[in-house]
Amino acid sequence: MQLFFALLALVALAGGVGVIALRLSPSPAGHRIGAAIDEYATWLAWLVAATATAGSLYFSEVANLPPCRLCWFQRICMYPLSAILLVGAIRRDRAVAWYALPLAAVGIVISSYHYLIEWYPSLEKTSCDPVTPCTVVWFRRFGFVSLPFMAGCGFLAIIALLSCRYRTADDDLTIDDFADDDLTIAQLEEH
Repeated sequence: MQLFFALLALVALAGGVGVIALRLSPSPAGHRIGAAIDEYATWLAWLVAATATAGSLYFSEVANLPPCRLCWFQRICMYPLSAILLVGAIRRDRAVAWYALPLAAVGIVISSYHYLIEWYPSLEKTSCDPVTPCTVVWFRRFGFVSLPFMAGCGFLAIIALLSCRYRTADDDLTIDDFADDDLTIAQLEEH
């Protein structure tokens, strides 16, 4: 199962980077693909969060790898995302990003720090649980994929999916969208 979840983490990493690259791409084809992904972005973000939650529970409850203090903080960020993103996807609420992105942003910071102290344990200056210290590496697949790396990939994919949004025909236009244009209020109301 370690290999399976490690591969999923790499897919999430590639997907997150790919979504960001599509958003930054000036090509019309990139924007069409991005707009197609955007239609399902909340569902995809939920799938990432649900898979990360299931993986976390698998590693602690089935594989008997006790979570350290930083793992618990990452769980505090990831587990609610499963519920928040599911409700947002069902309701087709594009504003779900306002609720989910702060959790994902905090989560990626914690997982990045956790991954860093796995490689450089001397950076950990706080008193961690002596039974389950945060510097313990339970496994490293491919030489670099560990539990905090997996969590970080999940958070990155969620952030990319929710923050790299494309404007669709259903989006409401505001006066601010036309601030640089010479449109009258009547023309704006036509939109």
